[in-house]
Amino acid sequence: MVKIGEMKEILQQIKVPKKQQNERTALTMLALAGLKETDKWKNVTEAYMRPHDIIEFINTNYKRTYKENTRETFRKDSLKPLCDAAILENNGAITNSPLTTYRLTKETAKLLKLFKTEQWEDELKHFQETHQTLEEIYEQKKVIDKSSSIINGIEIEFKRSPHNKLQKAVLEEFSTRFAKGAILLYVGDTADRYLYINKPKIEELGIEVFDNAALPDVVLYVEEKNWVYFIEAVTSVGPMSAERVYKLKKSCENSISGLIFVTAFQSMRKYKEKIMEIAWDTEVWVAEVPDHMIHLNGDRFLGPRS
Repeated sequence: MVKIGEMKEILQQIKVPKKQQNERTALTMLALAGLKETDKWKNVTEAYMRPHDIIEFINTNYKRTYKENTRETFRKDSLKPLCDAAILENNGAITNSPLTTYRLTKETAKLLKLFKTEQWEDELKHFQETHQTLEEIYEQKKVIDKSSSIINGIEIEFKRSPHNKLQKAVLEEFSTRFAKGAILLYVGDTADRYLYINKPKIEELGIEVFDNAALPDVVLYVEEKNWVYFIEAVTSVGPMSAERVYKLKKSCENSISGLIFVTAFQSMRKYKEKIMEIAWDTEVWVAEVPDHMIHLNGDRFLGPRS
């Protein structure tokens, strides 16, 4: 079928490892995109689906005969690697839970919609610039180019990916301007979601993080003001949306700290792309203009909203 071949071509162009450049993964992507053989690429959707739903879609629309007992193969060999590469995202449920669902990220959906159009090459280049390849994420290269950042005496070692570069800027540039004297509570990386975590302090502050997927990229605490900063460094996946803010607030119901929600971008261009997704009453910081903050509404500037 033509659509399967085209999806394999896309997987190759976005530098998915050969192990994932197979029919099963191509069909998984087509199912999550909601595309049948005769559908146009501009009709790509972003609906969440369970592995069961994915298999059912494939069997119905692409005449395959995958059994229910292949769900783990789909999850382990297709869904998880693509989530690791921020090509897909899940709903944050425990991996093996029947409630776990998956969908295309907004960036992936946008890319797929432009396949076979004049805008494809430009969008593909932008996608590649803002996404680590799975080879990089899984550290298959023998030599890894790393840099480190030090905050309140703690050294954090980053790779030199666009996402890690922005996280480093948050620790070195944002914190020294807008969170002076901050204590580092958490830093998560694509390859290591627990790159650093100060669990005793997090628990002392009453922040109930039962799943690290609920945490943004960086969490800081300014003791003098009793403010906790939740900071999402956006290069590919989403900013501080209303849904994200709600979930973080729920995890802090037992905390008496003031909560600040910040979305960090590398450039104004990237900020403009995401502006409609950012929740009101949150903050935006752009690394290329580090001395300024963008405050989304409200009767006060930087500070907790409640």
